[in-house]
Amino acid sequence: MDSTPKDMKSVGPLAKRAETVLSQLCKRGLKLTTAESCTGGLVAALVTDIEGCSHAFERGYVTYTDAAKHELLGVDQDLLHQKGAVSQEVAIAMAEGALQRSDANVAVSVTGFAGPGGENDEEGLVHFALAREEAVTTHVKKSFGAVGRDQIRRKALETVLEIFERMLSS
Repeated sequence: MDSTPKDMKSVGPLAKRAETVLSQLCKRGLKLTTAESCTGGLVAALVTDIEGCSHAFERGYVTYTDAAKHELLGVDQDLLHQKGAVSQEVAIAMAEGALQRSDANVAVSVTGFAGPGGENDEEGLVHFALAREEAVTTHVKKSFGAVGRDQIRRKALETVLEIFERMLSS
C-alpha cells in the first residue's frame, strides 16, 4: 500500500528543481525557513526530502489559523482583521516573522485560498513573500483559479521554487 500523501505524489518533477535550489543555498551558506498556511507544510516536506542539503533548511512553521500566525510568527492581530489572512501584507508579515524567529537567512511564506473558497474568497488566490537579511521583502501574488486544492497547492510549490530561482540568479 502506498503511504505517500496524495498532495506529495505529484511533486516528483519538482524534486530536481528543489534540489538545485537547495544546492545553491548550501553553496552560499544560506539557511531557509518556511511560513506556510494553505500549503500545510508541503514546501518544508519538499525541501527536507532532498538528501545532502538538509542543513540548508532551518525550520518550518505551519500557521493555518490566524491565531497561529499571530502566536508563532508575530503577525499583528489588527493586520489580520483589517487585511485578512490572504493578503500581501500578511504574507510579508509571515515571512518577516519567520525570519526574525529563526536562525535562517531566507524565509518564504505562502498564504491563500486552496479551495473550496468561502462566499467572498477567491479560490486559487495565493500570496507569497520572500524575506532576506538586509534586503527588502518581496511579494508575489498569483491567481490560479478554481482548479482544485491539489492543483493549487502544486502550483504554489512551483511558485515558491520560481521565487527562489529568481533570488539565486540575481
